[in-house]
Amino acid sequence: MPDDAPAPAITRIAEAIGTEALLVLRHGRTVAQYGDPTWRANLRSIRKSILTALIGIAVERGQMTLSATLEQLGIDDREGLSPVERSVTVYDLLTARSGIMHPAGYESAWMKTLKPPRHAHAPGTHWTYNNWDFNALGTIYERATGRTIPQAFAEDLATPLGMQDFRPEDATHVHAPESEHPAYPITLSTRDLARFGQLWLGEGAWNGRQIVPAHWVRCSVQPISDAGQDGAYGYMWWVCRDGVHLPGIILPRDAYSARGWGGHVLLVIPSLDLILVHRAQTEVEPFRTVDKFAVGRLVAAVLDSLA
Repeated sequence: MPDDAPAPAITRIAEAIGTEALLVLRHGRTVAQYGDPTWRANLRSIRKSILTALIGIAVERGQMTLSATLEQLGIDDREGLSPVERSVTVYDLLTARSGIMHPAGYESAWMKTLKPPRHAHAPGTHWTYNNWDFNALGTIYERATGRTIPQAFAEDLATPLGMQDFRPEDATHVHAPESEHPAYPITLSTRDLARFGQLWLGEGAWNGRQIVPAHWVRCSVQPISDAGQDGAYGYMWWVCRDGVHLPGIILPRDAYSARGWGGHVLLVIPSLDLILVHRAQTEVEPFRTVDKFAVGRLVAAVLDSLA
């Protein structure tokens, strides 16, 4: 892929907002690049969209069932789950609608402010961006498949996608005292993350091979829950709702993204055959986080350059 220089407006904005790396692909070719595409960083919450891919593969293999309840799966936690909480399904967790507000590890201060009181909402009735759901899904996946998420990511995604910079130690677990369910951070380069975006853009197919079931990919980016100013939420993907997705820009209705704390964004726009990867320096303090308003400005400049 050629390393095309971005338009001057894109460069100015990227420099002003503190972008560490930007990579834009259209029709599978690089149309804009800023920073080092080989730079590797923790994906933060983009890990959740990657777990969605692994779960889709496991469901297709008959290893997981979306209707299975926590009671059936033997899932509990340190403070104990109530009978109502144990009735939560895998689907409820996948869509962040469990209502389980048990303390969770790897939460940002922002995530903690979103959580309503424990037992405030019945399963499936209320959407909350909640790390308990996402981390418990990781535990369920590993028990169901007999593989760790790092192993599965390497075997089912990194290897078949030909990720160039991924190393086995780049996927791991982080345990926390408040919960039995660890987080599963993954470190990827900008260009390797773009490959994952290309997989979703291709509805799970890569070089003629169906890696993730196409119907799973389509279901994962449906606007299942209203996410307010962020649009909607599907299976651990953020989804555009009537143009609402990032502040300051009206995006095509089919846009969706994976997002991580600090300014890590993988944006996919199928109608434009476009993938945009934005990375921020959240590896070494002092961090240079980039908020979603700034990312919206940059995305607007990218789309203007393509008009």
